[in-house]
Amino acid sequence: MSTVPLSGRRVLVTRAAHQASKLSDGLRALGAEPVEVPIIELRPPASFDPLDHALRQLERYDWLILTSANTVRAIADRAADLKLRLEPPASLKIAAIGDATAAAARKAGLAVTLVPESYVAESLTKGLTSLVSGRRILLARAAIARDVIPAVLRQVGAEVDVADAYRNVMPEGAPEQLRRALAAGINAVTFTSSSSATHLADAARAAGIKFPFAGASAVSIGPITSQTLRELGWEPAAEASVSDIPGLIDALVQLSRR
Repeated sequence: MSTVPLSGRRVLVTRAAHQASKLSDGLRALGAEPVEVPIIELRPPASFDPLDHALRQLERYDWLILTSANTVRAIADRAADLKLRLEPPASLKIAAIGDATAAAARKAGLAVTLVPESYVAESLTKGLTSLVSGRRILLARAAIARDVIPAVLRQVGAEVDVADAYRNVMPEGAPEQLRRALAAGINAVTFTSSSSATHLADAARAAGIKFPFAGASAVSIGPITSQTLRELGWEPAAEASVSDIPGLIDALVQLSRR
């Protein structure tokens, strides 16, 4: 069995520039040529008011739900801007979607109470529903995120406040970068979130490129991202069985062996 199962394959990496290295390095180690076209850029939300209000009154909440490592970093940065010490009261429990989010939270000094077995929003709500009835929840996330979590938690009697910590936007240069990358040929495209799928479709449209891309396979990090791809007309050729970067790389390897 080859130790470089992805040898010669050009793989489009669409993660934000500050996050691309882990995926790109993993691909190189298996012989692939990662082609980085960041199609997500993190910017402040339209208003910090809801987040600022919540950070100043964390003692009012029973649970804090963190949806990504980016959310953790945005909260920590905002607390620093406000000259607030990010030290939640002992009564506040913290839930994190995925190991990477939990690791970022712990690095920021936050004690994580719950990490779901599967890294999708529905799994988190399943793990929380028996714990939050009648409780007050702070959900910190990206603006315009899917509304699965607050809707489900409210259905079981939780009181949920949503605070946008950041926005995902498409970088200005993404369409031209994408045009150059595809002109040189791409074998596969990796998708690490629903935002990566929708933003890549927007970049393609802006560049005058047909989406899905001819001759390229879509590889998805998990079921929610796969569903977004299907809604955009692109059936994933492979989906990670564990929704993290190693799982995504493994799905690409398995695809290459078919």
